[in-house]
Amino acid sequence: MRKVAVTGIGSINALGRGVDEFANALREGRSGIGALSVLDPAGFRVALAAQVTDLRAPAALSRATARRASRSALLALVAAQEAWGMAGLTTDSGGDAGVVIGTTTGGMSMGEQNYGPSGPRLSRWLESPVSVPTDVLAQTFSISGPRVTVSTACSSGANALGIAADWIRAGRAAVVLCGGTDSLCRGTYAGFDSLQALDPAGCRPFDKHRAGLTIGEGAALFVLEDWERALRRRTPILGEFVSYGVSADAHHLTQPRPDGAGAVLAMQRALQKGGVAAGEIDYINAHGTGTPLNDVIETKAIKTVFGAHAFAIPVTSTKSMVGHCLGAAGAIEALASLLAIRGGFVPPTVSLDTPDPECDLDYVPAKSRPARLRTVLSNSYGFGGNNTSVVLRGHEG
Repeated sequence: MRKVAVTGIGSINALGRGVDEFANALREGRSGIGALSVLDPAGFRVALAAQVTDLRAPAALSRATARRASRSALLALVAAQEAWGMAGLTTDSGGDAGVVIGTTTGGMSMGEQNYGPSGPRLSRWLESPVSVPTDVLAQTFSISGPRVTVSTACSSGANALGIAADWIRAGRAAVVLCGGTDSLCRGTYAGFDSLQALDPAGCRPFDKHRAGLTIGEGAALFVLEDWERALRRRTPILGEFVSYGVSADAHHLTQPRPDGAGAVLAMQRALQKGGVAAGEIDYINAHGTGTPLNDVIETKAIKTVFGAHAFAIPVTSTKSMVGHCLGAAGAIEALASLLAIRGGFVPPTVSLDTPDPECDLDYVPAKSRPARLRTVLSNSYGFGGNNTSVVLRGHEG
């Protein structure tokens, strides 16, 4: 099986702008959860979010594109510029490149503005479809290869990475800009608020008193590339995208299967597809939403897949720091996993104060932990029973 290299990464979320800021915040165990201000909180039961407070368009972006771009597209552009540049690529590199982006809100915030006091504008409608962030990236970086937008709820970003790797292995593209982006918007926030799925105290994964999630926003972009091509280009290889596994619960629109069978299948398929033994996994970045059902079911699923080894694997939820970034979550958490490998630490579950007896794994509460990590697993489970697990491996060279 053709190896897939990670040659570029980019990040923006509530913990900061750029991969260095993200890595430092993860190591320090900082939380980006605070009072909701990007949206008017009036009428919501809960008014907390992990929001990007300083969203500025990349300096190289044309004024026209920056003016029209939705919040989700701007987040993607910031992360993409960093990833594309880190990989040593230019606008002349897009001929044999593809782009695949996971998102759930797309430009929904722009559509919402058309119902505001300033009245409707054609440009806002044009920027509102879910596919537009992908289109904007392709145009900005002159990417003329395959282009796909993935919207499988909260597994969208993880699936985008997997599809990109499939394209490379199938020879459809030599390099792919991929990942996830999602922004806060009123419709999405109101939906979770009406489901009473938001924790008024903030997301507390695996805690006995957890009561729901915290919505976040952000983007994480990767440049994935054929391994041999990366070697020929003499570009630094940051890590390896090993494999991914997917499954469908076929159970309920919002609730996971009580037996965790879908989560089990996604993890097992990721390991089998990558030829990775369960004992090789050094760290698991859990889906870890902080909802009463998810955390217990994911814990059981991990124990089913890994057996006794499950108790030796640190399992943490970075949603305790960046919130649940919906369609971007899988890409952001895969990036957190890669940064953990490269930085030699396990990110903490910062808000875990009171252990839940039903959640009995090593969740690394409060503070990060030094660790030598080689191979990691990142889980993403979405509404509708969309489950994806991603395996990443470090590279020294």
